[in-house]
Amino acid sequence: MKTLKYIFRLTMVLLLLVSCTEDDNDLSFINEVVAPTEVSAIFNITQDNTGLVTITPNAVGASNYNITYGDGSGEVVNVVQGESISHTYVEGTYPVIIEAVGLTGLKTEITKELLVSFKAPENLEVKANIDSSNPFVLNVSATADYAASFLVFFDTSNVDEVGTPLELGDEVSFEYPAVGDYTIKVVALSGGTESSEITQDITISKPTKLPIDFEIFDSSVLVDFGGASIAVVDNPDTDGNLSSKVAKIVKNGPEVWAGNVIITSAPIDFSTKKLLKMDVWSPRPGGKVLLKMENLTDNKIFIESEATTVRNGTWEEVVFDLSAIDVSQTFQKIVLFFDFGTVGTGDNDWTFYIDNIKQISDGSGPSVLPINFETPFELSSFDGGDISIIENPDTNGNPSTMVAKMVKGAGQVWAGSKITVENPFEIEEDITITAKVWSPRAGLNLLMKFEDATPWPNTKATAEVTATTTTANAWEEVTFTMTGVEAGIDYVNLVLIMDNGTVGDGTDNYTIYVDDISVVSFLDFEPQQDFSSFDGGEISVIANPDTNGNPSSMVAQLVKGAGQVWAGSKITVGTPFSIDNSTTITVKVWSPRAGLNLLMKFEDATPWPNTKATAEVTATTTTANAWEELTFTLTGVEAGVDYVNLVLIMDNGTAGDGTANYTIYIDDIQK
Repeated sequence: MKTLKYIFRLTMVLLLLVSCTEDDNDLSFINEVVAPTEVSAIFNITQDNTGLVTITPNAVGASNYNITYGDGSGEVVNVVQGESISHTYVEGTYPVIIEAVGLTGLKTEITKELLVSFKAPENLEVKANIDSSNPFVLNVSATADYAASFLVFFDTSNVDEVGTPLELGDEVSFEYPAVGDYTIKVVALSGGTESSEITQDITISKPTKLPIDFEIFDSSVLVDFGGASIAVVDNPDTDGNLSSKVAKIVKNGPEVWAGNVIITSAPIDFSTKKLLKMDVWSPRPGGKVLLKMENLTDNKIFIESEATTVRNGTWEEVVFDLSAIDVSQTFQKIVLFFDFGTVGTGDNDWTFYIDNIKQISDGSGPSVLPINFETPFELSSFDGGDISIIENPDTNGNPSTMVAKMVKGAGQVWAGSKITVENPFEIEEDITITAKVWSPRAGLNLLMKFEDATPWPNTKATAEVTATTTTANAWEEVTFTMTGVEAGIDYVNLVLIMDNGTVGDGTDNYTIYVDDISVVSFLDFEPQQDFSSFDGGEISVIANPDTNGNPSSMVAQLVKGAGQVWAGSKITVGTPFSIDNSTTITVKVWSPRAGLNLLMKFEDATPWPNTKATAEVTATTTTANAWEELTFTLTGVEAGVDYVNLVLIMDNGTAGDGTANYTIYIDDIQK
């Protein structure tokens, strides 16, 4: 029979040669025929002490195999590609010979050791590690002498659990539903009925803290009462909220106060951020959402805030004002009531979804920009980037104490870093942003873009804008004009990528320093503007008399002399100021005393008394003989009016005397 197989193979080769000769007489392809490669075999040993082994050979370029069992029998069996053979062994170690035969008769031979053991596995070792990307996932691998495979039981308290098969050299994973202590068991299987096992205690922990997005969440901290239910589910409506997971709340009877609780792992810090923001999907507008922050053990310690939904069957953002909270107490329970006072029916009209619970500030502080790294920011990096705040290594050209250090290491060509803020950046289309950069070389490209908080690949971002350094080993200011800025997007991440498209190496050549990321001011007084004053006021540009707190070289000096109580000054520009109702403007002010009032308004070019002006907004200094930032929120801004004059009046209603007590300095007027 074997002779017939070889005659058939030889005949096929001769036919192929004749065919080629008749076609084009080109036999050069014969020189390219090679023997089979990557010869291997899989041994499958039955777990019944019979010693039955199934052998499955494989190779690249093989048509059949000659298998020598290696048990002294001398028997050679031929197996065609894709098939298997079985043979019974007694306990022992065997050199199984696999000879792979190609179509032309070329052969490749290997010897693979087969261990048939009816002994219980020995020296069983287990590795059980929490997954780095999900604290609820446990990854398990194992090794043991004489083991053929393993079974993993992830929770021995579950009597119905079927062991998860684990092959030699592999790893299996399991995701636990909640935090807690668990005992896993690993059973090592030999070629027979004998086995050995080991147990190991593991702890699954995932702190529940703000912000809460339910993507990886410990559902054991959810509590129902009064007939309401809460559970983590797949997001049923990704239009307006791209999260994969959200919390579903259903209000049923019998109680009008039916609600739900989320218990945090530690008290929430309300010392600075006293607003709570949450995404809500309501089946109807006008629904009331009552939030109650409660002490962990004493339900008499609480604060409540209510918000009203305005949308119908779509995601919206609601904010709860907790500014009256007693920060001397601790709060760990987030209690939610939908339409408190009404009995729910549990149908679609009483089914709600919530997501993205987080703290925010009240927005009354200084705007996010400029970023000068004197105070800490939330920093992160990706794909080989690294960012940290360090002491300024070169104060020549930048007197700041602290700056950001960025390093691009080996990784992706887009490796970079991210600055994340709580309140969204106030940016708009064509806004110009500057940054001080210290680069080791001229020609280094720095990319800037702003992103929302949505995880990639669904992130919403501005266009990518690149600026290029022109000097080496010195500070310089680079400029970015932002485009692709969409209205209504909360841009909370500022992304910086060095030499996008090139892999970094982590050396000094890929190390830069960044500082003073800021919106280009309306006015910074470095180039002088068109000034005028009226009725006793006086304005001029002078060298900064106090660079502590404001490193600018030049500032504006305002003096209120004897004259009218409304004496002041005016700054006139050629291009109208870009302002609208609710525009917030900040100004750096150095005042000789706390309690000094500075009035701001914008006017068109029409002479008084027909001048068109915004409402007058006043801010008050809180410190003396030092720089501070004052904030003005504009109102009364009419559309279509070209506001070209910015008017400033010190202590409106009081006559000045021209002394130091009525002399202030201003700088960096920006929105």
